[in-house]
Amino acid sequence: MLKGNAIVGQSGGPTAAINATLAGVIRGALAAECIGTVYGMRNGIEGLLEERVVDLGKLFGSEDDLKILEQTPAAALGSCRKKLPKPDSEDGADKELYRRLFEILEGLNIRYFFYIGGNDSMDTVAKLSVYAEKAGVEMRIVGVPKTIDNDLALTDHTPGFGSAAKYIATTMSEIIRDCSVYKVKAVTIVEIMGRDAGWLTASSAIGRVVNGFSPDYVYLPERSFDMESFYSDIEKAFEKHPNVVVAVSEGLRFADGRYVGEGTQSGVTDAFGHKYLAGTGKALEMSVREHFGCKARSVELNLPQRCAGHLISLTDIEESVKIGRSAVEAAVTGVSGVVMVFRRAEGEKYVCEIDSASVRGIANVTRYVPDEFITEDNNNVTDSCCEYLLPLIKGEYPIKYRDGMPVHAIIE
Repeated sequence: MLKGNAIVGQSGGPTAAINATLAGVIRGALAAECIGTVYGMRNGIEGLLEERVVDLGKLFGSEDDLKILEQTPAAALGSCRKKLPKPDSEDGADKELYRRLFEILEGLNIRYFFYIGGNDSMDTVAKLSVYAEKAGVEMRIVGVPKTIDNDLALTDHTPGFGSAAKYIATTMSEIIRDCSVYKVKAVTIVEIMGRDAGWLTASSAIGRVVNGFSPDYVYLPERSFDMESFYSDIEKAFEKHPNVVVAVSEGLRFADGRYVGEGTQSGVTDAFGHKYLAGTGKALEMSVREHFGCKARSVELNLPQRCAGHLISLTDIEESVKIGRSAVEAAVTGVSGVVMVFRRAEGEKYVCEIDSASVRGIANVTRYVPDEFITEDNNNVTDSCCEYLLPLIKGEYPIKYRDGMPVHAIIE
């Protein structure tokens, strides 16, 4: 059994459940006899390189503290989007970065390294694992998944997605109710996060299998978007009712690869080369108004999709805590260079177990909404898709309030 200290960091876009996973890691580390101090990186790998770390055992030493952490949205430790160079790079600056990074870890006597994040964060886990192995560093390095996009490979779903899906499905239901009060012809376009995978946008339709209400159409980035087909869809919906509501992914593209909202976007990219997306709904709003001459509006759900801590899924939070703790338990047994994953059992009853998979099969791989979950006319999702998503949003977390406001854990 490897003895030493542990460190955990959070990276990438925050979620309403990423701190629940952190709470799980803390619980697991504090319970492990072979782990002494459990440190937290401030702002992920970027902060670690600046030696900005905190003692999480002191900050969250009681179960009450950990419960508050569980219900706190966004990344309590702070996040980053730093892309590490290749571990076998011959560039002097790259070599120095890795040397410095592992020198800091050695100084803290770190033998267990946990990184909570999405696709790009697993790229970091993969690179650190390769470097540690080649350098003969005795350290267990484990990735713990999180992403509202639900686009990680080799796992049934990702922590954080269930709560985001619950917020989207609920908000969409409320928007539909609001739009139905008038008889004036109008189109409401709701833009939902999702660069390459449309899982979040698909969740807007969950209400269909609950109460029969869902958007008229759902457009995912897995299919090319065509304006003439879109206009035709709107015309068909108008034949049924005057108020049309559609859900669109921010990452919608035309057949030639251009983003639908490209004309309203800045073109700025992050450290991993991803364009900052927004404006798809606004572009379609203007097109609908010009084509039909009717009232049109767009609603961009934006940040609340990932930070709406007042509407978190109990299933999501419980699974997020469990997968964080399981990451520590796996590392203690000798596992390294892996990402923890969910395995859903077959059958009508929802049962999910936790396993691990090689990070090399997950890093930089996107899991898309499968063809069988998308309708033949490419403008909606199937009932089977909604039924697959439904268990992930179930249950209400018992949020602690103070003077009418949710209590949050804040690391100064």
